[in-house]
Amino acid sequence: MRIIRLKEVIDSTGLARSTIYKYIAEQSFPKPISLGDRCVGWLESEIHDWILTKVAERDEALG
Repeated sequence: MRIIRLKEVIDSTGLARSTIYKYIAEQSFPKPISLGDRCVGWLESEIHDWILTKVAERDEALG
């Protein structure tokens, strides 16, 4: 299990910081984990699963 920081989430998803937090507010993106004062991270596996879900949604729409 690995916790990744915002920069890596941005690099992995291609989303902007503001979009990530918008999706979190809409409950359509994994919630961050508090790592301390003003410090959060995400479980890498949850980000990976979110990406796979987006791919599946795309494939469903095409098929």
